[in-house]
Amino acid sequence: MNADSGHGVHRARKRFGQHFLVDPAVVHAIVEAIDPREGERLVEIGPGLAALTSTLLARIGHLHAVEIDRDLAARLRARYAPERLTLHEADALRFDFAALAGPGERRLRIVGNLPYNVSSPLLIRLLEFRACVRDQHFMLQREVVERIVAGPATRDYGRLSVLLQAFYEVEHLFDVPPQAFDPPPKVESSVVRMRVRDDRLARDPAPLQQVLAAAFGQRRKMIRTTLLPWLDARGAPRPPLAGTLRPEQIDVAAWLSIADGLAAAS
Repeated sequence: MNADSGHGVHRARKRFGQHFLVDPAVVHAIVEAIDPREGERLVEIGPGLAALTSTLLARIGHLHAVEIDRDLAARLRARYAPERLTLHEADALRFDFAALAGPGERRLRIVGNLPYNVSSPLLIRLLEFRACVRDQHFMLQREVVERIVAGPATRDYGRLSVLLQAFYEVEHLFDVPPQAFDPPPKVESSVVRMRVRDDRLARDPAPLQQVLAAAFGQRRKMIRTTLLPWLDARGAPRPPLAGTLRPEQIDVAAWLSIADGLAAAS
């Protein structure tokens, strides 16, 4: 349960979902996948003991980092000069990422080994900032990555799949074993790449979130008993789909069309 950062031992805290990445080969693979370039504005969520941080800073001159753990934040401040690492001691779920980009800029590249206990809410929260983000590279529980990239009519396809694929191009890069962390998690991990879809920046995610909640709340039921009556009650048009379909059989494009109909009726 203890990890040594070179500045003393730090005990991983369960309430923050801390599992520190300690395998240099995995760190190298992640940084190669990110391929950071000088002049880009990178933001790391949950730098922890700085395994990824230090490797990123070997490639670029400056990095922003968002860290909720005050003890780890103090270690990071002691280790890095502020002109190299701008540290934001904050909860990423409440942090204003748009403030880092500045007006009219779309240069943020967000990376991190995300705490598994908040990964899905954080991914949904980051949708709010996609207009100032270029891409995201995250270490997540493998089960979550499989859900993010899943296609229609598969076991893992669901609300999260549709919502994120609607606004990002997603790619499952590689898997990471528990032994790459200290302490080792009880699950397998994976790295995912999420590139913002510029063609959908103008879309409001809210109508899509509403129709997905209505349908996937009872995902095993046919849409004629769940989604279609829900749309009728809101004066939204019925999609040209068979009522016998279940939510997981409907592709992302069709879900977007349904959401557009709801938005127009609102």
